[in-house]
Amino acid sequence: MKQLITILFIGLISFSIQAQDKVAKIKFKSETIDYGTIEKGANGVRVFEFTNTGDAPLIVSKVTSSCGCTVPKKPDAPILPGETGQIEVKYDTNRVMPIRKTITVISNADTPTVALKIKGEVIDPSKAQVMEKKTKSVVEQ
Repeated sequence: MKQLITILFIGLISFSIQAQDKVAKIKFKSETIDYGTIEKGANGVRVFEFTNTGDAPLIVSKVTSSCGCTVPKKPDAPILPGETGQIEVKYDTNRVMPIRKTITVISNADTPTVALKIKGEVIDPSKAQVMEKKTKSVVEQ
């Protein structure tokens, strides 16, 4: 009886190892999005595009950001092999400061965790004009 259980256990393990030959692979077009210099209140929505280059359906289970000012949105449905998907990222452009944020993508891919980056700078155009006017000295005016 013990031998039968042992044989069944070994068979089950070898079957599960063979069943895992197919894996999903996630390949991003770019892992960094540069907003450049944008004005306060501008459209902060950008998109990371990716392709499932594996041979199993890709399931994006979780997408998080390093800050509450960045809201990522993951695809709801699995991405089949060869198909493309998108992760939409919305940055709050009402915050005037440099942008340096990380978006973490967790999936069933062979690389289960991928770190995406956004960068740039949000400026307030009304304050920029005041700074330009102050570049002249009192003598030059």
